[in-house]
Amino acid sequence: MLARQADDGQSAIDAISAAMTELDEVRDQPVAEHVQRFENVHSSLTEALSKADHLQSQNTPRS
Repeated sequence: MLARQADDGQSAIDAISAAMTELDEVRDQPVAEHVQRFENVHSSLTEALSKADHLQSQNTPRS
């Protein structure tokens, strides 16, 4: 069984980087594929934001 590693936010950073790479590649794709690519990027960024929010809520002291 693998030990669970603490998330330091790197997974969110990696997801954002991958999404931006995919966005950069849109210009080389046929226009008919742009919508699907934009949807993929949007989903990736939404997931990364969720990870960042979750990480922040874990590290915020509760009063």
